[in-house]
Amino acid sequence: MQIFDVGKMENELHARGYSRVKGILNDQTCDAMRTAYDEERRYRKTIVMERYRFGLGEYKYFNYPLPEIIQEIRTEMYQVLAPVANEWMTKLNIQRRYPASHEKFLDECARNQQEKATVLILKYGEGGYNCLHQDLYGDIYFPIQVVLFLSEPGQDYSGGEFVLTEQVPRAQSKVSVINPAKGDMLVFTTNFRPVKGSKGYYRVNMKHGVSEISSGRRFTLGIIFHDAKT
Repeated sequence: MQIFDVGKMENELHARGYSRVKGILNDQTCDAMRTAYDEERRYRKTIVMERYRFGLGEYKYFNYPLPEIIQEIRTEMYQVLAPVANEWMTKLNIQRRYPASHEKFLDECARNQQEKATVLILKYGEGGYNCLHQDLYGDIYFPIQVVLFLSEPGQDYSGGEFVLTEQVPRAQSKVSVINPAKGDMLVFTTNFRPVKGSKGYYRVNMKHGVSEISSGRRFTLGIIFHDAKT
């Protein structure tokens, strides 16, 4: 994984609930991940989104053990993000603290019968989209996740922007539309973040999705740090 400005990422997460990090993966790695989409031995489950009214597209959950580069990013990013997650818990007076290592966090998941890999690769074609949602998977979850962009907007596909909604209490929702380049990483809140008000911090709920693909095909890799039961 390429070196990046961790402090900048942390500041952006605190300020708006997401941070775009440019150039994490090179073109060759992105292309290899896209090509491997059809290697069924890598995956434990395929979801056709239309069947569940999740949207229009398809995604596959990886089997353990994960490919080396994905395992590396998942482990290293968890270690970077755990202090941010713990700061959020403190600000919101939530009695939850995340261990420093990802291995120990996955041990907690396992004690809750959450042992299935949640890293997934998503594919959308023309007309594809993803409804607004949150990736929780169980009682034990990590409040921040990562998406790596494997296709180039304007070249491999058009449309298909990444969408984040922020539901502010007693106010209209705010929408952020983001269009990262191939190889970029987007780090964002899984379900909520703290926002400072006049009487201290309060919780703002967030969801994410993908707008409709106008043309081409769009691939992304989602890294969720908690495991699932199914």
